[in-house]
Amino acid sequence: MNNNILLGVGRYMIPVPPVLWQNILKVSAWKMKSELRFMSEEHHRVRNFLVQELANVGSPLTPAHISTSLNLSVDQVATILDELEQKMMFLVRNEQGAVTWAYPVTVEQTAHQVRLSPDEIFYSP
Repeated sequence: MNNNILLGVGRYMIPVPPVLWQNILKVSAWKMKSELRFMSEEHHRVRNFLVQELANVGSPLTPAHISTSLNLSVDQVATILDELEQKMMFLVRNEQGAVTWAYPVTVEQTAHQVRLSPDEIFYSP
């Protein structure tokens, strides 16, 4: 594998110098790290649980289910879900408040099907 990135301009592919795209990646990583500072350990636990559980269960997850599974209060889960949805768009909830997708997993059928094994299939937004 080489370290080249090509930029499509019209019908032409132009190589981007490694020093340019490597600096862009460094800046992007720093920016993402600073944007994630609001997340507590519980935020990470909820997000990681949602991704795994949505893929395993295949149906929307209610705040009560998340609360019970992670031994957090329903109010704490509701606050975390609000913050994840508003600040980073990590997740989307349906009209009933149940989580239907937590990036990169969704329970809604999309054109992007991920197959980890014959028994492990989920959709991605």
